[in-house]
Amino acid sequence: MHTPGIWRRSSYSGGGDGNNCVEIASRPDHVRIRDSKVPARTTLTFPPAAFITFLHALKPAHSTVTDFARLRG
Repeated sequence: MHTPGIWRRSSYSGGGDGNNCVEIASRPDHVRIRDSKVPARTTLTFPPAAFITFLHALKPAHSTVTDFARLRG
């Protein structure tokens, strides 16, 4: 069975029970993303470099992308 890594919630998960966010699990060869509300559903999987490109596409032009090393814990 494939081990996804340790799932971490987004720092932007908001108040309450914090279930309105995404979670990531990173491994040396890939990064997986899932919806925290339905973790059993399909995940998105990216090679590390493609994950950084994905983050750049989501961020406003004036923001900087979070350091990938920090995401990896």
